[in-house]
Amino acid sequence: MSNVMKVIEVLAESDKSWEDAAAQAVTRAGKSLHGIKSIYIKDFEAKVEEGKIVKYRINANISFQLD
Repeated sequence: MSNVMKVIEVLAESDKSWEDAAAQAVTRAGKSLHGIKSIYIKDFEAKVEEGKIVKYRINANISFQLD
């Protein structure tokens, strides 16, 4: 039997770091998906206010195995 995967695109943000944004994306996706196998970060972005980063944002693909 071969594996069939599906990929979805997600956006996530964090006050702490890009790594935390990615972890939040996987955690949140895991609430409605099972069999998550990987996350691929496509883009990094940050919101800046008064010369400081206040939000870390990612655009990512999450892959998961279909039943």
